[in-house]
Amino acid sequence: MSSLFAYICLGSNNLERSAGFYDATMAVLGYRRCVTDGESGTSWADWIGWGLYEQEGAVQDALWICKPYDGAPATVSNGGMVALWAKDWASVDEFHAKALSHGGVSEGAPGLRLAYNPDFYACYVRDPDGNKLAVVCRGFTSPQLHRNDDDAAPRGG
Repeated sequence: MSSLFAYICLGSNNLERSAGFYDATMAVLGYRRCVTDGESGTSWADWIGWGLYEQEGAVQDALWICKPYDGAPATVSNGGMVALWAKDWASVDEFHAKALSHGGVSEGAPGLRLAYNPDFYACYVRDPDGNKLAVVCRGFTSPQLHRNDDDAAPRGG
């Protein structure tokens, strides 16, 4: 397996708003909405995911947004954050811009984070529900001269 996680789930109090935010931002990283058609409708009510989801969940590598199972309001984790890979600096920049234009809030503009590593280029945002996301590109210490859209696979994983 190439990923540490089967899936990550974040709570939302407004799935329609979250869908707009994540449709825009996850597309920048090369991810589409997970298809759960043909599965039990009740098991997927109030869940939306982006990433890889195949064979009725036998293969997952996805970020899911859902209403909390206990029916209580979704709340934000203090100190919690989900970090996603980007293939280049331009993708980090675009993710940040899309996040802000779709109801997100900046927690750190795109840039090198030399305190972490000389090649740690990242941005930090909060989604419309307050969940903190990081988007990280490693392997470069200066901007890439051109973006290779043929290489759609995110780095890492």
